[in-house]
Amino acid sequence: MKKIKYTYWVFSIFFLFLYSCTTSNLDTTKLLKSLVETSADGISATTFYTYNEDKIVSIDRNNKHIDFTYTAGLVTKIATLDKTNQSLSTVEYSYVDDLLVRAKSSNQYTINYIHNLDGTISYEKTLTNAGAQSVKEFHGVLYFQNKNLVKDERVFDNLDSGILSSYSLSYEYDTKINSLTNILGYAKLLDHNETISSNNCRIIAVYTSTTVNNQISSSANLYKREYKYDSQGCPTEQAGENLVMINGSSYYKNRTIFTNKILV
Repeated sequence: MKKIKYTYWVFSIFFLFLYSCTTSNLDTTKLLKSLVETSADGISATTFYTYNEDKIVSIDRNNKHIDFTYTAGLVTKIATLDKTNQSLSTVEYSYVDDLLVRAKSSNQYTINYIHNLDGTISYEKTLTNAGAQSVKEFHGVLYFQNKNLVKDERVFDNLDSGILSSYSLSYEYDTKINSLTNILGYAKLLDHNETISSNNCRIIAVYTSTTVNNQISSSANLYKREYKYDSQGCPTEQAGENLVMINGSSYYKNRTIFTNKILV
């Protein structure tokens, strides 16, 4: 049986806390210069961000370095260097009428997007196997409201006979501006999940369902985030993730405090 992986955080982990903010009373844009992550056991790590005006140039942390390439104001390539083993991976982005239609990775996968008339976005991820054949891994639909990603419904395709598997992620937001919206072209990167939204995500509900030979198993988890803001409404700290089981029991899966320094 193929092992089913629910990777909720993979795409967004390096971008989740890129805070910037635009103020209404000042002609000023704030972009994150550095980020200090402190875990519950006291271990800290610092990430540094480099910009060319409102274009992000690179992100550098202890184990990874990420470079961004722009074409006509759109992010067209992200290259990630793993400092541990010196491996380099890339994702190239293609657009039609300034809308993302394809994300192609050097790790042998491609995500294709279709922008529907009702505002939803359908997507399909395919893998290239050792025989250079394209295999569909999963497909799904993204739902948006007020420029926020509010739901991601996904069905897995590359499973053994008799197995059906799906998951759904629902998002809730605060009313503050998500600072990432000040990074040119970032909101178009659909593979970066809820971080492309206009506001800051504070709750993620994760529902999974798997059917094996007509036997159904399901689960539901709730992830919460807490924010602190400065006087201009810019996030300065984020605490999470507090995992609360929807059946009523709760515990901390992991708790990390995030602080930032703002570059004006």
